[in-house]
Amino acid sequence: MSGQPDEVPRRARWSEADAERQLRSLELFGMRFGLDRMRRMMTALGSPERRFDSIQVLGSNGKSSTTRMIASILRRHGLRTGAYLSPHLVSYRERIEVDERELDSESFARAVAQASAAAERVNRTLSEDDHVTQFELLTAAAMWEMARQDVEVAVVEAGLGGRYDATSVIDASVTVLTNVGLEHTRWLGPTLTDIAEEKLAVVRRRATLALGPDLAAPALAVAERLAGEREARIVLADAAGEHGPQLAGAFQRRNLSLARVAAAAFLRERGIEPREQAFLDAAAEARFPGRLQLLDGEPPTLLDGAHNPDAVTALVHALPEVLPQRPLALVLGVLEDKDAASMLRALLPMCEHAFFTAPPSGRALSPAALQSLARQLSFEAVTVQTRPERALQAAREWARARSGAVLATGSVYLVGDLLASLPAGQGADAGASASVPLQRASRGSSRG
Repeated sequence: MSGQPDEVPRRARWSEADAERQLRSLELFGMRFGLDRMRRMMTALGSPERRFDSIQVLGSNGKSSTTRMIASILRRHGLRTGAYLSPHLVSYRERIEVDERELDSESFARAVAQASAAAERVNRTLSEDDHVTQFELLTAAAMWEMARQDVEVAVVEAGLGGRYDATSVIDASVTVLTNVGLEHTRWLGPTLTDIAEEKLAVVRRRATLALGPDLAAPALAVAERLAGEREARIVLADAAGEHGPQLAGAFQRRNLSLARVAAAAFLRERGIEPREQAFLDAAAEARFPGRLQLLDGEPPTLLDGAHNPDAVTALVHALPEVLPQRPLALVLGVLEDKDAASMLRALLPMCEHAFFTAPPSGRALSPAALQSLARQLSFEAVTVQTRPERALQAAREWARARSGAVLATGSVYLVGDLLASLPAGQGADAGASASVPLQRASRGSSRG
């Protein structure tokens, strides 16, 4: 790689709190489609996205886990890696990693300050009702910082869709599609075919397209057609996730399988032969914050950010591997644009009591609405508690009295809020997820 990203004129030194405050101030601008603002941001910052190779990860579920695993595998082949993830659980700083470490406070604040100065310049060129968004600002900060730190390859998780997502300013040689579900239909279209078209519009000519093992037939048809039109090469992940360490949760094993084929494709493009031991080491040390994450102590308490029906179904299938067979209390908080009824249909048959709450978001579905949906499913053992930490406390007290267990799920925002509220030490090793012993997975092993 050549050179360093251009420094825009410096302002007073920012702290991490200043950076977080700046990012929160942009929430009111919401989400806006189009790449024009982002391209102008990259120009203002000296085109940092051109200073490293990149892999883009798209999909409805499993993007963060797959992104982390690809970066981990590549790092163990001697490459300096960056990862850009979303959303975060507790701090915005979690979204940017270099060599599997999130940015320190000073680096994060500096990157956001640089991107903010660039945004001011860009905003002056836009119409009065247009403005750089929060996600664009944070994405630009990530690109600038990864270039500054001489990253060789960045693994970039897309936000929403693909065609007009801010991350799509990169020129990815490998595009990864985990799966496609009916999500964000207001913006992406009403069918799986429409959604797949939006996500896969980013595939570059003669790129490699790595596909998840449980891709729905309509999405697979779109992938095959686009690959033909753009002379892209398709590589498929192993459907059984059978090659490699036995991660807990069939969905994580399938994510690992996809990460493996994507990383291998990238390495071979660079003339590097993939090494089995590097893959095994990456899998053995895998960390998935907020996914199948067991808290310390009793009763057994599992946090998982499953936020749509497909993710919840995958979570339900994984539960027998990671939670003991005990009376189960559910802590659930969901955003209003999600299919809460289908999520409840999958979760309630496993539970004896449900504690409904609201994630910390202006888009949260009310606990009373969840209770009404549960009653329609003939489930009456419900407690409503608006504050997530109190809902978790009540659920743990209920489980402790019955030698039971607790599952908290429904929203990444909910899981992040719960992690932030835990006493020091209770969420120790916060990145560690439930796991089973490291070994070769059998052919019968089962995926998110």
